[in-house]
Amino acid sequence: MSWAGNILRVNLGTGVVTSEPLNMSWARQYLGSRGLASKYLVEEIDPKVDPLSPDNKIIWATGPLTGTMASTGGRYTVVTKSPLTGAIACSNSGGYWGAELKMAGWDMVIFEGRSDKPVYLFIQDGKAELRDAGHLWGKTVWQTEEMLKTELQDPQVRVSSIGAAGENQVLYAAVVNDLHRAAGRSGVGAVMGSKNLKAIAVRGTIGVGNLANPKEFMRVTAEKKKILAENAVTGQGLPTFGTQVLMNVINEMGASPTRNHRDVQFEGAKDISAEAMATPRKTDGKKPLVTNQACFGCTIACGRIQKIDQSHFSVQNKPEYWGATGGLEYEAAWALGNANGVNDLEALQYANMLCNEHGMDPISFGATIGAVMELYEMGVLTKEQLGMEAPFGSARALCHFAEITAKGEGFGKEIGQGSKRLTAKFGHPDLSMTVKGQEFPAYDGRAIQGMGLAYATSNRGACHLRGYTVASEVLGIPVKTDPLVTEGKPELVKAFQDATATFDSAGICIFTSFAWGLADVQPQVAAACGEEFTLENLNLIGERIWNMERDFNNRAGFTSKDDTLPKRLLTEPANSGPAKGLVAKLPEMLPEYYVARGWDHDGQVTAETRSRLGL
Repeated sequence: MSWAGNILRVNLGTGVVTSEPLNMSWARQYLGSRGLASKYLVEEIDPKVDPLSPDNKIIWATGPLTGTMASTGGRYTVVTKSPLTGAIACSNSGGYWGAELKMAGWDMVIFEGRSDKPVYLFIQDGKAELRDAGHLWGKTVWQTEEMLKTELQDPQVRVSSIGAAGENQVLYAAVVNDLHRAAGRSGVGAVMGSKNLKAIAVRGTIGVGNLANPKEFMRVTAEKKKILAENAVTGQGLPTFGTQVLMNVINEMGASPTRNHRDVQFEGAKDISAEAMATPRKTDGKKPLVTNQACFGCTIACGRIQKIDQSHFSVQNKPEYWGATGGLEYEAAWALGNANGVNDLEALQYANMLCNEHGMDPISFGATIGAVMELYEMGVLTKEQLGMEAPFGSARALCHFAEITAKGEGFGKEIGQGSKRLTAKFGHPDLSMTVKGQEFPAYDGRAIQGMGLAYATSNRGACHLRGYTVASEVLGIPVKTDPLVTEGKPELVKAFQDATATFDSAGICIFTSFAWGLADVQPQVAAACGEEFTLENLNLIGERIWNMERDFNNRAGFTSKDDTLPKRLLTEPANSGPAKGLVAKLPEMLPEYYVARGWDHDGQVTAETRSRLGL
């Protein structure tokens, strides 16, 4: 079995660290990572708990394929109750940290309680201890990682930590590892900060050697890597252009939410696209994009490494930002750019660097700025309140807001609460482009109808990575469906949601699903974990995980009324592009989705579905 079979449990209140065996019955039902950690969470906390109280728990978890030779087997998840949404939070990250934890002999780390002072956890193979982090509190993610590697005298130590955003309870604070890889969404970093937990440093040399069928695993992973290499998306598009390959594609089809979703196409998209990142600048003749980068075990290498223009206003006197660092992904570029009408590529990179450095979700941050800029143009917010003029398109305002939000200064404290709370406070709640309090990613539900349904029903609030129907509706993977129609979309969304839960729980990257189906994942899981993991079993595991998350949210107080979209998407038609004149047709799809899910008309999991899934 490729699970390590061990869990670390850390009581931050008492400072006691203990080990316990992994619940293998649960592992067979929920696989690992997202599914298994969520199972532990829902069994151990009250769904109505205050997310920032000591009674909430936060879990770092790997999957059975994490740390193995499976392509992209470097993923880990952070699971807790979200302070941004009040729903279950499960945020996924790549890089090298997850594999390091697994190779240190641990599947999962569960933190409970709250420390009276800042601490960090140091894990070295089978040992772990809490240490004082007073000297790290107030430091950025970048500084924290460097200081811990020096302090522990090991440059190979991997660090998962928070920056100022997590310490200051920005409700969409991220947990960052390897400088610019992040468990980015739903405010997991704020929960970490509420517990006075600064970082987890881990060094693992034990490895992952207990596969069920090692020879078969070697054979089948090599076979599946070949599929990734030969696929147009995973073998060419993502390595060459990264996720930014979508910027012009989505914009041209009229599905790019612009200026807080008032528009669906951004005239400046070409200026902040993958192609622009690969084009020499007029100022210094250098390309913003330096190279691509891969996470642990990844054969796709979609990551971007980017350099900013040293003469740009944002960094003219800040040489610490002149070096190569994590570059713009599509979602961040959209949220910082299109959502605010900003087409200054260097400003976007600077704001993105601040999000990485201070540990902040660029999607929720950028989308919240979209609401701020609309309120400013309406005259609701003033220059005096914001510290500067902030119309749509202002690159200077974007950079200023990134600085004050991460540090919790001035109006940045309001921005750090997210757009739902901010717009409600200033009397215009309809301007918050959120589901369950979490801001939208980079696709408009009027032009991609399936994504509208996926957003509305996502267990962690608006999210593209809980059911990426863009693959089918835009890219034709695995089959092409018309993005403007609703027929068949409830079943499509359910299928994507369930499959994604299995991919996440195995410990691999969802980007492999551009080339792989569950039929490609199944033999890898079976060779690693045992023949009981049939295709039918994996399908059932994904569905079981989705329903478990849904049930937790229902018990936390969510109802069918929360499965909705902002009024703007439901009542204001798209004003350009192929979807011109269309609104999101959620009311047509939602009842059919409930039927497909086996829920009642109120969106509650029925007794029959519970029994079938073994919940």
